[in-house]
Amino acid sequence: MDFADLDNPSTYDLYSRIRQNAQWTAWGMGRSLQFFERFITALLRILGGCALSFSLFFSVVPEGGGLSWMNHPLCAAAIPALLLLTAVLSSVCANRGNSYWTRSDSAARLGNRIFSFYGFLSEDRKRAADLRIYEQQEKVCNVYLSAENTFGSGGIFSRFAKGPMGLWKALSRGISAFLTGMVYLYVCLKAWAGAFGVGAVTQYVGAITNLFHGISSLLEALGTMQANSSFLETSFQFLDIPNRMYQGSLTTEKRSDRQYEIEFRDVSFRYPGTDTAVLRHVNLRFSIGSRLAIVGRNGSGKTTFIKLLCRLYDPDEGQILLNGIDIRKYRYDDYIRLFSVVFQDFQLMALPLSQNVAGSASFDAGRLTDCLKKAGLADRLASMPKGADTCLYKDLDADGVEPSGGEAQKIAIARALYKDAPFLILDEPTAALDPVAEAEIYARFNDIAGNKTAVYISHRLSSCRFCDEIAVFSGGQIIQKGSHEALLADRDGEYFRLWNAQAQYYTKQQDVG
Repeated sequence: MDFADLDNPSTYDLYSRIRQNAQWTAWGMGRSLQFFERFITALLRILGGCALSFSLFFSVVPEGGGLSWMNHPLCAAAIPALLLLTAVLSSVCANRGNSYWTRSDSAARLGNRIFSFYGFLSEDRKRAADLRIYEQQEKVCNVYLSAENTFGSGGIFSRFAKGPMGLWKALSRGISAFLTGMVYLYVCLKAWAGAFGVGAVTQYVGAITNLFHGISSLLEALGTMQANSSFLETSFQFLDIPNRMYQGSLTTEKRSDRQYEIEFRDVSFRYPGTDTAVLRHVNLRFSIGSRLAIVGRNGSGKTTFIKLLCRLYDPDEGQILLNGIDIRKYRYDDYIRLFSVVFQDFQLMALPLSQNVAGSASFDAGRLTDCLKKAGLADRLASMPKGADTCLYKDLDADGVEPSGGEAQKIAIARALYKDAPFLILDEPTAALDPVAEAEIYARFNDIAGNKTAVYISHRLSSCRFCDEIAVFSGGQIIQKGSHEALLADRDGEYFRLWNAQAQYYTKQQDVG
């Protein structure tokens, strides 16, 4: 799936609905598999019932008795007709009862969502401290669980079960019981009249009952399949989301000198489903091997700029060029190999440290150790019980370690270094680091980046001083560009205002200290 679709809230909502329907009585794809089994079983029961009960309707009652009228053709036709009629009525009633499940699917999804979240909130270790300090489990969780009583005794399905849904289901069972009684009566009368022996009664009663239940199950399955169609429509709507992003055909050059140049040429972009432009007419060229810092207020377009650079999205207007060629013409998998990115919301896996950094089960041990040292994890690596083979987290290994926020961020930086891509992009890479660790990363940033082109997003303007060039974003545009000293010299510029606002804050901190 294209990242643009994955990042779209409507896609996530669609996927959530599919999961919630599946968790609630398996509506959707899961129920379709059940229908197939029930459908085949019903057909086999019908075939078996027909084969075993066929001779019943042609068994002749001896003449001269009071029941010889049972030999009349109309009587032989009336019993199968009654069988079919009651089977249809029984399945219609059952389907009417089942319809109350589907017509209340939105209430069921909401109830299931609330129960899934609040019912298991206490299992989330990250929330444990807040739950206790603010007594949220008692004052929030239990309140919501009791208020949204969808599946409880006072909920909507309970009311349906005690009302119309229960009545339709009871009527269906009553019709089934009535038919069973009629079958017993008809078979026993024929046996009493001498049409066949008493031993055949069990065969015929079982065969006709099986035939009836087969027809009833088949019709009921067809009705439930129709009810399930709305849930399948949601699944197919999700599966039919097209891959619109052109994958390209050109291969990127494997340059040993890393001479890659990227240029944003009059690029504008708005997220799907919105009318507001997040980036407007952005023009920027990366100097090869340089250090570029991107700064600006929240919502100014910095992260969107990175998403376009990595081709997670394509621009609405303008072009992004790699060595003079539109990046859309390059093979997508080739192009993204040019980038190592540490995102703000990076994720680590419950795997050994080595595999988290290498992104693979096989790795170069020397290169791995070097990247961990560059990221400032040498001491932590030495203290780990199994070294680089120590598992992160305890999900899969009881002896796993729980990295702190700062350690996790350093691991993410080491992972970006291990990939050894020509472009290194760091989106707030030191947000979770303490001041000492942050200063250490800054001091060694040139060594960390090496001969890579580095793009650095930060809210802390002090970290921009080591960069060759700084681009200041505001309102989706680059309003300033230059070195730290040059931008500070412009006292009317946005960078000067941001710098002084932060410097004033740090000065106040020092005065208080």
